[in-house]
Amino acid sequence: MKAWWGQAGAHVAPRRWRKAPDAAFGLIRATVAGLALLVFAMPAQAERIKDLAQVAGVRGNPLVGYGLVVGLDGSGDRTSQTPFTVQSLKTMLDQLGVTLPPGVNPQLKNVAAVAIQAELPPFAKPGQTIDITVSSIGNAGSLRGGSLLMAPLKGADGQVYAIAQGTLVVSGFGASGRDGSRISTNAPNGGSIPNGAIVERAVAGAAPTGVVTLNLHDSDFTTAARIVSAIDGAFGPGRARALDGVTIEVTPPAGDRIAFLSRLETLDVSPGAAAAKVIVNARTGTVVMGGEVTVMPAAVSHGSLTVSVTESVQVSQPGAFGRGGTVVAPQSTLEVSQDGGRMFLFEGGSSLESIVRAVNAVGAAPGDIVAILEALKRAGALRAELEVI
Repeated sequence: MKAWWGQAGAHVAPRRWRKAPDAAFGLIRATVAGLALLVFAMPAQAERIKDLAQVAGVRGNPLVGYGLVVGLDGSGDRTSQTPFTVQSLKTMLDQLGVTLPPGVNPQLKNVAAVAIQAELPPFAKPGQTIDITVSSIGNAGSLRGGSLLMAPLKGADGQVYAIAQGTLVVSGFGASGRDGSRISTNAPNGGSIPNGAIVERAVAGAAPTGVVTLNLHDSDFTTAARIVSAIDGAFGPGRARALDGVTIEVTPPAGDRIAFLSRLETLDVSPGAAAAKVIVNARTGTVVMGGEVTVMPAAVSHGSLTVSVTESVQVSQPGAFGRGGTVVAPQSTLEVSQDGGRMFLFEGGSSLESIVRAVNAVGAAPGDIVAILEALKRAGALRAELEVI
């Protein structure tokens, strides 16, 4: 106790600790540095495997159908211009035991022919309900307030997989006047029916068997290699194998297959950096640049040419008692102006931030930015793929 406490009762470190070799402090510093390295090495933007890939064979199937919407407030098809609407109505009435006299074509305004779209989810079972989208294929002005009559939904193989029926939900709104004026918000000739179809047939063979195959949403060898490493780290080495930049084969361990897939899709993986790409929309002038885009040293000067045409009319009249008539002569004024283009410099390895700053400093319009990027690409200074859509 005397070695630990002084006369005044203050805590004093023992002599043997104060003379500990420097190797102990070096070990402590190395341990702290290692822990800090592990903390900062954690993936900053990790994503789940279920967000990066999908299991092969587990997918939805599109369905399509044709039907009639009734109960419209005078906004249905003009049957004189859409004869298929009347034909469909006659066929439906015949099936219900109602026969129209020959040569009778009802002129209806509350019926519209529609196309029905839906997607059959994977593992959907008979009796479950799915959402459907209904769109007019005739000249109906609005489907608001209408109800879809029972209609079959078929897959690509021609088999019926669901039956649709229900009241439409239409977000659009339209109004028109007698003089032909019309105003509309969104699209009133289309709508949806939540849970509007009942599944009648299941798609067989959708569940994966044997080796599980993962297909990446985007081809990337770095992401594929990191997914393989994450799976091997979680389930043991040799479980996963990348066939290419998209396909990964995984051998599941013995046991509950559903539990294995549940754990597999929740593994966190830091995806590889996207390729350097610049997307240009030539119609709207929209330019989107990825974070990996760089520019080699280059000097750019860009000026804009403005052409202005002004049309006016000159009226020449004769004197008070003179002979002649009034003459109207058109007169055009053409002006051409070119703003002095300022030259700005892209330094070597310029980042996305510096590129945007330089372009904004010169005051370039979206159309000018497109021309500048195309010129940089031709000069070999733009280190990115330029894609024009």
